[in-house]
Amino acid sequence: MMTNKIVLTGDRPTGHLHLGHYVGSLRNRVKLQNEYPCFVMIADVQALSDNFDNPEKVRTNVLEVCKDYLAVGLDPEKCTIFVQSSIPELFELTVYYLNLVTVSRLERNPTVKAELQQKSFADSVPAGFLTYPVSQAADITAFKAQLVPVGEDQLPVIEVSNEIVRRFNRIYNTDVLVEAEAMVGKVGRLVGIDGKAKASKSLNNAIFMSDPSDVLKQKIYGMYTDPNHIKVSDPGKVEGNVVFAYLDAFYENKEELDDLKAQYQRGGLGDMALKSLLNDTLQNLLKPIRDKRNSITADDALEVLTEGSKQARKIATQTVEEVREAIGILKF
Repeated sequence: MMTNKIVLTGDRPTGHLHLGHYVGSLRNRVKLQNEYPCFVMIADVQALSDNFDNPEKVRTNVLEVCKDYLAVGLDPEKCTIFVQSSIPELFELTVYYLNLVTVSRLERNPTVKAELQQKSFADSVPAGFLTYPVSQAADITAFKAQLVPVGEDQLPVIEVSNEIVRRFNRIYNTDVLVEAEAMVGKVGRLVGIDGKAKASKSLNNAIFMSDPSDVLKQKIYGMYTDPNHIKVSDPGKVEGNVVFAYLDAFYENKEELDDLKAQYQRGGLGDMALKSLLNDTLQNLLKPIRDKRNSITADDALEVLTEGSKQARKIATQTVEEVREAIGILKF
């Protein structure tokens, strides 16, 4: 049953989407679009905050991410898919909100601190990157989203957004802005195929939903398992074994999987047999997604984004008008 609570979610267009995205958000969005009014944003401006010197990377992936959305089952008749840069009202809101948060508050944000360390900016932190939680607050509040699907690492960003909302409403004696609730997914992050970190576009350790079948098979058969499991008869470790991590995420028969784990741990089950099972599982999952994606043209994606951005801007414009009125900004 559809409710009136609005959902906002999205991705940065820095590459094709992968199975980590599928597990962490995409398959859940397909369900959410049948239950809530959903806005799905391709955050190209946010992506520029740490790709400012390579705008082509961001630009070319906007349509690719849209194709991934449509391929997994996001329906533009059920959800609004739009591009962040097409909604200038978001950036007007960002400027207003920057006055409501301090630099020290942003620097204390655990999410920002972790990402700054990961990006190795040192003393050359772009102001746009430091303030991206303020931009996200604009994204959320522009559509008066009450539900924002995030991982646990993004909870501090939602906190900043709600702090801005409360301060704005208090200062201007209004209820124009709405606080958002984080929808934390139950599924954890998908480990990279090298077993060293989470699956990531930048680390090149992910299986992309657009990978051809031969590339998919090559990645699976190259997965990290247990280096001490040399012979089939050797006992093997399930913990840290990437093949089992992916089977946990995608193999539907959990009872049979538990039996396979027990057999592997006591010895008698080879890595190649496991990889063959995973290959069959992922090939069956990704073939219809890949086939649908291959049928989607650039013009198809462009049409979806053009119409979605038009719809999204109407709503954002209304919010900005309410914000301007609350602040007391004159119209000329």
